[in-house]
Amino acid sequence: MTDVLPQPGCSPKAGREPLELEESGSERPRNTGARLWGRVRNKLLRNKLDPQTVETKNWHTDVIEMNGIKVEFSMKFTSRDMSLKRTPSKKQTGVFGVKISVVTKRERSKVPYIVRQCVEEVEKRGIEEVGIYRISGVATDIQALKAVFDANNKDILLMLSDMDINAIAGTLKLYFRELPEPLLTDRLYPAFMEGIALSDPAAKENCMMHLLRSLPDPNLITFLFLLEHLKRVAEKEPINKMSLHNLATVFGPTLLRPSEVESKAHVTSAADIWSHDVMAQVQVLLYYLQHPPISFAELKRNTLYFSTDV
Repeated sequence: MTDVLPQPGCSPKAGREPLELEESGSERPRNTGARLWGRVRNKLLRNKLDPQTVETKNWHTDVIEMNGIKVEFSMKFTSRDMSLKRTPSKKQTGVFGVKISVVTKRERSKVPYIVRQCVEEVEKRGIEEVGIYRISGVATDIQALKAVFDANNKDILLMLSDMDINAIAGTLKLYFRELPEPLLTDRLYPAFMEGIALSDPAAKENCMMHLLRSLPDPNLITFLFLLEHLKRVAEKEPINKMSLHNLATVFGPTLLRPSEVESKAHVTSAADIWSHDVMAQVQVLLYYLQHPPISFAELKRNTLYFSTDV
């Protein structure tokens, strides 16, 4: 089911209920499907704007029927703050909700295995998929992949090769969303917001590169790895319809987000988050996506230079 566009402060979670089609002896109008979905969409929007519906924590089930076709759906609404809240994992054996430095040290790798494998699979058979990373995968498939990666199951590669590509893309997004802190870190968030707002190109360049150099090595290497992948995805924009800006819109708020302390100190309403912070988060990622290739080694050489130049 196509997602309904969220209003500031709440976002819908559509349940994966079965779509029941009833056979009818009479011929249905050719546009029945479009009209039926229009009615479902209108009902979703109407309920979403109802304050009582927004405040409830329970699932709401409804049925709409027209010309022998019956659609049963369920939905509930969650505040945007809660839907993006990061909850660290209580166990340190998996990968979801575990610090990226812990995962890479355990794996003895520079980039987490889950990131490398999901990226490899997307580039192998999903880079030309229309709406890749924008279209949601089936939630049960994503949860199944999450469980397999957390358990380090030996059948991971076989499962990946058989899984719908949008579920794999969704698993990658979920991994970054569930990190205990964003990939670009809580500490540097205010500086990223200030850097992207600079009007002087040279000052902005110096600031944005300095911020990358300030990231922990596992975060930086993983970010640069993801950056190059997203650029390769955008190269197929004529086919997959995913431009650099589209990809920045999808990943920006996941990779860069204020800590709870920062949010409470500087933001007074959900509308402020939506209109100001999200736009800036998108612009930060877009800046790096539009930048010429960034080398980890070159960044580190510059770090040494700046630290010894008095």
